[in-house]
Amino acid sequence: MDYNNQVSAEQKEQEWLGTPIEELRRMPQCGQSLPHLRATDHHKVLIRTDLLKEGQVPHPYPSKYRDSWDDMTVKMPCSEKNLFPVENEDLVQSRWELICSALEGECKSSLDIKDAILSYNIAHAKRWDFTALNYLCTEGMENDEVQHLFNVTLPKMMKLVLNTPKICTQPIPLLKSRMNQSLTMSQEQIACLLANAFFCTFPRRNSRRSEYANYPEINFYRLFEGSSLRKIEKLKTLLCYFRRVTESMPTGLVTFTRQSLSVFPKWESSKKQLTSLHITCKGTIEDEGYGMLQVDFANRLVGGGLTGMGLVQEEIRFLINPELIISRLFTEALDSDECLIITGTEQYSEYSGYAESFKWKANHKDEIPRDGWQRRCTEIVAMDALRYRNFMEQFQPEKMSRELNKAYCSFMRPSANPENLSAVATGNWGCGAFGGDTRLKALLQLMAASEAGRDVAYFTFGDEELMRDVHSLYKYLKDKCVTVGKGLLHVLYFWTDLFQISESLSWKKDPPPPPPQKKIKDL
Repeated sequence: MDYNNQVSAEQKEQEWLGTPIEELRRMPQCGQSLPHLRATDHHKVLIRTDLLKEGQVPHPYPSKYRDSWDDMTVKMPCSEKNLFPVENEDLVQSRWELICSALEGECKSSLDIKDAILSYNIAHAKRWDFTALNYLCTEGMENDEVQHLFNVTLPKMMKLVLNTPKICTQPIPLLKSRMNQSLTMSQEQIACLLANAFFCTFPRRNSRRSEYANYPEINFYRLFEGSSLRKIEKLKTLLCYFRRVTESMPTGLVTFTRQSLSVFPKWESSKKQLTSLHITCKGTIEDEGYGMLQVDFANRLVGGGLTGMGLVQEEIRFLINPELIISRLFTEALDSDECLIITGTEQYSEYSGYAESFKWKANHKDEIPRDGWQRRCTEIVAMDALRYRNFMEQFQPEKMSRELNKAYCSFMRPSANPENLSAVATGNWGCGAFGGDTRLKALLQLMAASEAGRDVAYFTFGDEELMRDVHSLYKYLKDKCVTVGKGLLHVLYFWTDLFQISESLSWKKDPPPPPPQKKIKDL
């Protein structure tokens, strides 16, 4: 019995290496008290802050709808400028009136949903395909679930859309390239906007050639097409969200911040020491990384292939925390020195699998506490990695510099004290389809986090070999008191040195030959 206990303890110990995760900082414990929430030139707030109370759905601000139809704000379906050409006549009519007429009726089948959506999207009637939606409603759900969808959930979703002018009363700013801008809205406002996305009401958002070509897709029409089981599981996950919010509207807020940095560290002269590392082959960023800054391995168009066939880390996170999806409405493609930080989203679903094996499992009750602004203490950062055409490309100094700067922008908070910063919960960022080397990417993220004053919890997603390799290299550098600038960066830029240090490690790919002897100062 003692021997079995000893084996079990040894096995458990090998599930993680480095600093115990309990010693890493988490929100809200490490956070500083928030100032009073108020709107500024760089922070748009869409609710009445003076009436914000725990447990109550926030009041929209202003009280009456304020229309806008310009290049700086979202073009809303309820705008009086949202006009629709009348067929065979030289006239236009209000598209919002068409939407209201379509959604004031009953939807008793997937065909009714299709007819409603196409009534105000006539130009796409011959191209849009509703096969996945039809399959879900006829074969993909139990009969009682289908009845609840059409008798309860969908009518409430339609009502949310019809109430758009009462819920989303203030023009929603576009978070454009090079902006440092925040946007705070209520979970009710997000639910309203996502219901609009489901019914494909957003104007000018159905073509990649439109003025929104540099923005992600937001209308859900591509989710409804095709016969892939991926689409069925995506729709199940999203309908779980809509059922939940229409049964009991959540009462919190969510903040979206586009952060753009113009000044980056002089990496070669950094004196920062490496921060603490917890690395594990068990667990997930969203579960074990609660209260930490959680990394979304993003596409530069946030949400990636959410409405298409994509179903890896980013798409899954957007599905189980669907309030993330609304960032696609107003976030322009991320540049190399930018990230998107989302604070306050709620998790509504549990899942199993990944990509082709992904399955919606069940409802999830989110127990994460709220901060003083009534946001869940869940902070997610969307940071996009480079995609490499060949393996060797990523070892070029300028490519590593780009990834360092991207990660640093994502981890850095210019106005925060380091002791108030939570650890970074991350993993194999930019690997897989993007072609990144897992060991290199782990070191780049660790270096950027150290420069930003944050510890790291690294999840290898079952890869024990990677866990041991990264920890061995980290321990070597830490024991030698290597700084970010003088040591680690030097090692990274001279790949031969790195291989010599870690020659006992087992590499999944053949180690690359040494790169050109290019000095850091030449960058």
